[in-house]
Amino acid sequence: MATPVEPPNGVIVQGKHHYSMWQNLFEIDTKYVPIKPIGRGAYGIVCSSVNRETNEKVAIKKIHNVFDNRVDALRTLRELKLLRHLRHENVIQLKDVMMPIHSRSFKDVYLVYELMDTDLHQIIKSSQTLSNDHCQYFLLQLLRGLKYLHSANILHRDLKPGNLLINANCDLKICDFGLARTSNGKGQFMTEYVVTRWYRGPELLLCCDNYGTSIDVWSVGCIFAELLGRKPIFPGTECLNQLKLIINILGKQKEEDLEFIDNNKAKKYIRTLPYSPGIPFSRLYPNAHPLAIDLLSKMLIFDPSKRITVDEALQHPYMSSLYDPNNNPPAQVPIDLDIDEDLGEAMIREMMWTEILHYHPEAVTANGQMCM
Repeated sequence: MATPVEPPNGVIVQGKHHYSMWQNLFEIDTKYVPIKPIGRGAYGIVCSSVNRETNEKVAIKKIHNVFDNRVDALRTLRELKLLRHLRHENVIQLKDVMMPIHSRSFKDVYLVYELMDTDLHQIIKSSQTLSNDHCQYFLLQLLRGLKYLHSANILHRDLKPGNLLINANCDLKICDFGLARTSNGKGQFMTEYVVTRWYRGPELLLCCDNYGTSIDVWSVGCIFAELLGRKPIFPGTECLNQLKLIINILGKQKEEDLEFIDNNKAKKYIRTLPYSPGIPFSRLYPNAHPLAIDLLSKMLIFDPSKRITVDEALQHPYMSSLYDPNNNPPAQVPIDLDIDEDLGEAMIREMMWTEILHYHPEAVTANGQMCM
């Protein structure tokens, strides 16, 4: 549970109070009363909390020493920039970012999200029965959220069951936008580690420079298969093993389906893999609805140019009875997430501060200066 503690050095800061959570200090705005820690990851600690002013339950994520690692700092900045613009019922909402005490020396960032009960990874792992209706409803919401993101020119690039938050009535929201990028065709961001390997499309495994929205569709296919089979479909141990698992199930690819591979070494490797006739999805998932199998087979296609699009998937017979195209407006404006990867700490901090100010208009004077 959350335990109230004395402020560090005994210095009381107006508007803040202090709690210990899993031996970690939370210095948060007094309007939030923590309940209990609910998650811990490489990024930091998440606790559930109540907003005393609205009585709403929220999740507070503390990112500790955010500038110690430049990649983490850029991830956080990207998530801040992106979520400020996104408004969709299947995308997590960032409700608040707490104002640090010092604009030029803050180290920790506190993000306040709407609170969800669990995530899809926990549900798949659990003993709860997943009916065809469950699979349809989860997939519908994932595709709706993705259609919205793609309309804003955003590739998520890290879709996996753990990044899909679920509440008790099966509502689903996409979260974790630290790896999201603008789909601008420049092919400039393959230098970093992208997408949890098991959900990574062949075009990423094969180091292709140009990719688009179809990388997210591949990840959706992997998630859909995991819903149907209650285990990952391609649990590779490393990159080459991941490709072998994919070819083993999809079968040896025709030469024309390798044309998208712009790396000759990668193309050569695929050609050397032993012949596999493939395994039909209907044999892998004998209890699945035939239309579910048909949709899955259109998502998990090796050549990204032949993969079904999010739009087409929503209009597929497995989905179309549930999907109302009039009830899923696109994003208002495309979002540009081009952030210079070589920015220094001071500049990242300044840009982060600017983002935080959007949540605190009361702290900005008429001439745009910060009230100190």
